[in-house]
Amino acid sequence: MGSLPETPDDSGSRIVAGRKALPDSPGVYIFRDRDDQVIYVGKAVSIRKRVASHFSGGNAEMTGLVDRFEFLVTESESEALIAEQSFIKQYRPRFNIKLRDDKSYPYIAVSLDEDYPRVYFTRERHRPGRAYFGPFSSARRVRDTLDLLGKLFQYRTCEGAEPGRRSGSPCLDYFIKRCGAPCVGYVDREAYRASIDAVVDFLSGKYDQIETDLERQMETAAAGQDFETAALFRDRLASVRSLFERQRISGSNVGTADLIGVAAEGTDANAQVFQVRDGILAERQSFYLENPAGRELEEVTAEFIEQFYAASPAIPKRIVLGPYMAGRVELLEHFLSERRSPARVEVRIAERGDSRRLRELAERNARLALDQDRLQTEHRQRRRVESLSSLGEALGMAELPIRIEGFDISNLGGEHTVASMVVFEGGRPTKADYRRFRVREETGHSGPDDFASMEEILSRRIAQYREQADLSPHDAARDGSFAALPSLILIDGGKGQLAAGIRALGEFIDLGVTVVGLAKRHEEVYLPGSSEPLNLPADSEASMLLQRVRDEAHRFAIGHHRGRRDRAMTDSALDGLRGVGPARKRLLVKHFGSPDRLLAATRDEIEAVPGLPGKVAREIHEQLNRIG
Repeated sequence: MGSLPETPDDSGSRIVAGRKALPDSPGVYIFRDRDDQVIYVGKAVSIRKRVASHFSGGNAEMTGLVDRFEFLVTESESEALIAEQSFIKQYRPRFNIKLRDDKSYPYIAVSLDEDYPRVYFTRERHRPGRAYFGPFSSARRVRDTLDLLGKLFQYRTCEGAEPGRRSGSPCLDYFIKRCGAPCVGYVDREAYRASIDAVVDFLSGKYDQIETDLERQMETAAAGQDFETAALFRDRLASVRSLFERQRISGSNVGTADLIGVAAEGTDANAQVFQVRDGILAERQSFYLENPAGRELEEVTAEFIEQFYAASPAIPKRIVLGPYMAGRVELLEHFLSERRSPARVEVRIAERGDSRRLRELAERNARLALDQDRLQTEHRQRRRVESLSSLGEALGMAELPIRIEGFDISNLGGEHTVASMVVFEGGRPTKADYRRFRVREETGHSGPDDFASMEEILSRRIAQYREQADLSPHDAARDGSFAALPSLILIDGGKGQLAAGIRALGEFIDLGVTVVGLAKRHEEVYLPGSSEPLNLPADSEASMLLQRVRDEAHRFAIGHHRGRRDRAMTDSALDGLRGVGPARKRLLVKHFGSPDRLLAATRDEIEAVPGLPGKVAREIHEQLNRIG
């Protein structure tokens, strides 16, 4: 990675000199701000000319933050494209096109490495022996698809490498015709794998093959006078044909292709992917994009395609785009063909026929989705402002409660007492500002003291504010959440918890921070110095906002408590076991995921842990059985 030399000149002069020193070659360039954070990654045929275009007519907000450049010269633009995607994935720059929630695309996985494979929802796609299909635009689409597959092709939904029930009788799925019950031998391995093959063909878009196979299986069963099985395949075939007819594109000769339409306006964009397989519209995916730099439609479309297919386990043989992408065809073909290697991908510009009709339909849907999203966003923003305004008025605040901090204590069973701090800004949760605490003070003889715990946590919040507020925003030790002064602090509890909070928060109250308590039973809001709750209806916008903050604080505290409790249970179960040191303890916890699953594991399951010797696994199982 090359970088430009530092100069003693002022920032503006240094940027101008740096631009002139950039190479006139294909490659990747990186913009960094004064905190050395990567804010943009781009590719170009000529790095020098492309960077110059940003400063002459690009996004002023972005270029105003640029402090220095880095670059990587490549042999070609297609090589630069691959490098660019790698850097975007590594740095996640704020001004690049981003698919919303692109950290965790949902997929459908098929566990082909098991004798009786499962078909399940997942957000990972790295395990060997598994077939992955996606990415899908939402978890709901995955679950709808799984529901459909369960009706068409019966497969097991139970967890574990092997099907099985200790009761010896099939589960409910068998009786509602969602599973053939391999756990009790009602379907053999060969017949079960045939159903899984059909699932894989369906998800791969091999619809003609599915019809052919079901028809053949029906005829074979009928010829063998197994009329019950023949009727089962007949019903499946009828369901599949009915589904395909509903989704078949009338008069279409598109065959198999992805048709992509994109709409962009301001800092928002939407991409629609129409996935046509064997002339049938298999999926219509809708992806909302963040376009903070306000890129043109051609750039938005290109970056979406690069990111979408970089995350896709399978790429179709043909991609159909609009005429505005004509200048990018060769580059995209090279990139996609490398991803699909050894098979080639054809990128086609549709200007007539069914391909053009469907591509224009995708573009129209993208524009409609973008308009609808904007209306929904404006509606949500208006409701949030109204909620904040009514809450501020009800509490007698001089300003809107822009930053609300909610605190809760969790001590299930009186052990591992923890606390949570959640933050809402502008009526929305700001999860990056959430913080967790471990209560340090010992509980009393009669059990945990929530009042003392709340006072301790709020005292520590004040101490953190004193420590952080004076630090420079560029100081690496500064915690922005603790350094912020809240408008409103919400304590989960009634008069007792509020009184404990007031004892700790005097300094915040002097600075104008409002403090309230919210009692669970009747959603009563208490203010300092008042023995009676505020007259605030529980179903009002103001009260419901407080309830959302309280519920989020409770959820966050409970999650922290359960994590600490599970770790403690794991430690107590594994401490002292012969042959189990820190490394093997981590291995076992990672493999089984929870203490309960480890303690309930069979000897065979423990022996199957990768990297654990068989003899050690058997000894662990024996010791766990002895200690119960």
